[in-house]
Amino acid sequence: MLTYANQLTILRMVFVPVFVMLVVYGHMTAAVAVFIAAGITDTLDGLIARRFGQKTHLGTYLDPIADKLLLVSSFIVLTLRNASLPVQIPLWLTITVISRDVLIVVSVVIITLTMGRRIFLPSVVGKVTTAVQLLTVFAVMTSAVFHFLIPIVQPLMYATLVLTVTSGLHYLIRGMKIFEYNREQVL
Repeated sequence: MLTYANQLTILRMVFVPVFVMLVVYGHMTAAVAVFIAAGITDTLDGLIARRFGQKTHLGTYLDPIADKLLLVSSFIVLTLRNASLPVQIPLWLTITVISRDVLIVVSVVIITLTMGRRIFLPSVVGKVTTAVQLLTVFAVMTSAVFHFLIPIVQPLMYATLVLTVTSGLHYLIRGMKIFEYNREQVL
């Protein structure tokens, strides 16, 4: 059950409170290092699971939970007022990111409760959105490390907004199609 891949996923979850504390206390270089380490464990757990046949039922749940914990925690902590941040993630963007994730979770729960367990594969739009969200977090933290606003931060924030809304709508439409398909099967 606790394969090497799952252990790396759990390690990524352990990194989340460490990352949050480092940002809150203004240790941005260390926070960037932990954020990068979390990214490396995310890449490694997927490679190990595929390469060595360590895909598990537990891993299919833990991996997205670990990703969301890191991402949502990053957005929240980088939105809070902090003297060590030359730029912060605006509250409107954090609310948009969290709202999309809540929408996805609620949709999955509703579909699972009404139609039984389903496999929900991430879409390309969802993966691109997550990548841009992570890049936004990294750019904000890098600005803090070097104590100046990196010019790409503002465009990344707007790209994150557009992609987050687009992927949220995309997942909503996918969920509605699952309901429609299931309704047609019943009739």
